[in-house]
Amino acid sequence: MPKKLVIVESPSKSKTIEKYLGKDYKVVSSLGHIRDLSTTGKYGFGIDIDDNFKPKYEIIKGKKKLVTELKKDVKQSDFVYLATDPDREGEAISWHLYDTLGLSDDKYKRIVFNEITKDVILSSFSKAREIDTDLVKSQETRRMLDRIIGFRLSKLMQSKTGGKSAGRVQSVALKLIVDKEREIEKFIPEDYYEIEANFTDFIAKLDTYNHKKIEIKTEFAAKEIIDKLSKAFKIDSIDKSEKSKKAKPPYITSTLQQDASTKLNFTSKKTMMLAQKLYEGIALKDETVGLITYMRTDSIRLSEEFIKPTYGFIKDKYGEDYLGYVKVSKKTENVQDAHEAIRPTSINRTPESVKPYLSNDEYKLYKMIYYRALASLMKDAKFSSTTIILDNNNYQFKATGSILIFDGYLKVYGEYEENNDTILPDFSTYKTNILAANDITYTMHTTKPPSRYTESKLIKEMETLGIGRPSTYATTIGILEDRGYVKVIDKKFHPTEIGIETTDKLQEYFKDIINVAYTKEMEDDLDKIADGNLEYTKLLTRFYTEFEPKVEEAFSNMEKKPPEETGELCPNCQSPLVVKRSKYGSFVACSNYPTCKYIKNDKEPPQEIMPCPKCDGKIIAKKTRKGKVFYGCTNYPKCDFATWDEPINESCPQCHNILVKKGKKIKCSSCNYEKEQ
Repeated sequence: MPKKLVIVESPSKSKTIEKYLGKDYKVVSSLGHIRDLSTTGKYGFGIDIDDNFKPKYEIIKGKKKLVTELKKDVKQSDFVYLATDPDREGEAISWHLYDTLGLSDDKYKRIVFNEITKDVILSSFSKAREIDTDLVKSQETRRMLDRIIGFRLSKLMQSKTGGKSAGRVQSVALKLIVDKEREIEKFIPEDYYEIEANFTDFIAKLDTYNHKKIEIKTEFAAKEIIDKLSKAFKIDSIDKSEKSKKAKPPYITSTLQQDASTKLNFTSKKTMMLAQKLYEGIALKDETVGLITYMRTDSIRLSEEFIKPTYGFIKDKYGEDYLGYVKVSKKTENVQDAHEAIRPTSINRTPESVKPYLSNDEYKLYKMIYYRALASLMKDAKFSSTTIILDNNNYQFKATGSILIFDGYLKVYGEYEENNDTILPDFSTYKTNILAANDITYTMHTTKPPSRYTESKLIKEMETLGIGRPSTYATTIGILEDRGYVKVIDKKFHPTEIGIETTDKLQEYFKDIINVAYTKEMEDDLDKIADGNLEYTKLLTRFYTEFEPKVEEAFSNMEKKPPEETGELCPNCQSPLVVKRSKYGSFVACSNYPTCKYIKNDKEPPQEIMPCPKCDGKIIAKKTRKGKVFYGCTNYPKCDFATWDEPINESCPQCHNILVKKGKKIKCSSCNYEKEQ
C-alpha cells in the first residue's frame, strides 16, 4: 500500500507524475478547486462584512464525493504532498485542500514544479515547503473583491439595463472596446497625397522641401509640385550603415496568446487549452512527458538548466557564430518571477521529432514556443542598410533599403517574422550623381480611423495597462462575448447596444472605481498582499467603504430604461410590442410578458446559395446554438451535408467537387485546387 499521497489538480497530470514516483506514492487529482465562497449572508456574498470580511466556504457542487475519496486517501497515507499549480490560484487550492482534509502541519508539505519531467518532479520533493499564506490571502482577497463587485453590479445592471453582468476586470475591458468605438465614430477622414519618382531599379518618395517635412493636402498642390520638377534628380546623400535586429525574449502568457492569435489564428481560450495539454504531458514513444514549462507566467527568465544545453545545441547544429546572449527584461513592475518563461522542457525534443505524437494544433503551438525560446538565445540578425536622398529643385526624395548579411536568430525564427525589406541598387557603381526618373506620379490616400481591437491587441492593451492577469485574459474576453456585450466581426470586437449602455451607466455612477487606474492600483495592492506588505482587510475595508454607498445611490437614482415601443400591437392580446434584448441581439416581443409570450418573427427566409451536391435540397447559411455560422442542406436531417466554409455555386475543374471561400482564395473542398477571388 502506498504510504505517500500526492494531490495535483488534473487527472492527466496525475497519471504522468505517478509513473515517475513509483509504488510508494499514490497521485490523485482534486479536479481544480474543491471549495468556493458560499452564496449565503448579505447579498449572497458568502462573506461576513462585519467580521473583518471573513469568508464562508462550501464544497463546490458535485465535489462532495471527490472530497470524501480524498479524505479516505489521506487516512490511508503517512504523508501528504500538495502539488497544485505554481501560482496564486494553485497555492489557494492547496490551502483549501489542507483545510478541508484536516491535514496536520507535521504530515504535509507543499511542492511546486515548473515542468512535468522526471528530474524536475523528483527534485521538487527536496524543496518541499509550507503553504505560502500571503499568496493565499492575495488570491482570497481577489476572489472576494470579484464576488462583491460582480454580485452587486450584476444585480444593478440586470434591473436597470437588461445587462447580464458586470465585474472588476470585465467592465474595464468592455470600456476599452466602447471607447475605441467612439474614437472611430468621431474620426473625420482626410485626404492626402504622395508623390513618387519611379526609377528603373527603385522608387523614391517625396519626403521634404528644403529638408523640412512636407504635407500635401490637395490634388492641386500635388500637381503644382510635379510641375516644378524635372526628370533629372541629383544625389544629395547616400548613407550606409549596419543594423542589428534582436530576437524577442521567450514567451510569457500574454505574448503567447497574442502571437497564437495573429500567427496561428487561435483564440486565447484555445491557446491556453492546448498549452495546458503540452504542459501536463504528452505520450511519446517511450515515455509520457510535459513538453513545455508552466504556461501561466509573466517572467522571461530562463533557468541555467535550459540555457546551458541550449547553447550546446546551437553550437553543434548552427555553429559558434550563432551563439547569442540571455535577454533580460527591463520591465520589473508587477512581474511574478516565481517560475520561468514558457519554454520547451528539453531543447532536444524538436518539433519535428514529436510531431507524430501531437495533433496539428498542438504541433503548431509547440513549434512556435520551441523556436521562440531557441531564437532568444541566438545572435542578432544583421542588415546592411542604405538610405539615398535625391534633390530636385529643393524637393528631397527618399528611398531606403536593406539587405540581410547575417541571419542570426532568423535562421530558426524567420517564418514567424515578416520581412518587408526593400533592396536598393549599389549606387557606388553609378558613374554620375544625376539620375533620370522614368516618370513622376502622385497618389491620393485617405487617413484611416483607429483600428478596432482584435483579441491580440486587446490582450496587449490589458497587459500594458495592468488590467487583470494574463491567466484571466481568456476568461474575461469569453465573458464579454457570452454576455452579448461585444460581437466579433472580421476578428475585431464591436460593442453591442447593451454593451455600450452598460458601460455608460457604470461610467455615470462608478467612474472612480470602474476605470483603468483604479483597477491597476487594485492589482498592485493584491501584489503587496502576496508579498506580505499589505493587510488584506485594509484593502477590502477601504474598497467597500467607498463602493457600497455608490451602489446604493445607483439603485435609488439610476433610471431604468423603458422598453422601446415599435408602434405595433401584439396580434394575440393587443398590448404594445417592444424591443427587447438578449445575448443574441434585439428582438420584438409583447410588453405584456409573461402573461403573453408572443415574439415577432422578423426573420427573412434564408438565401439559397447553391443546389446541394448530395441531394435535391438547397445549401443555406445556418447558425449553431452559440451563433457560429455554417452551411447546410435544407433537407436536414435526411441530408447531412454541412461545411464551415462558405460554398460557391461553382465546381472544381479538376475533381468536380464544390468550391469554397477560404480568406482571399477560392479552394476545392476535396483536392488541392485553388484560385484568387
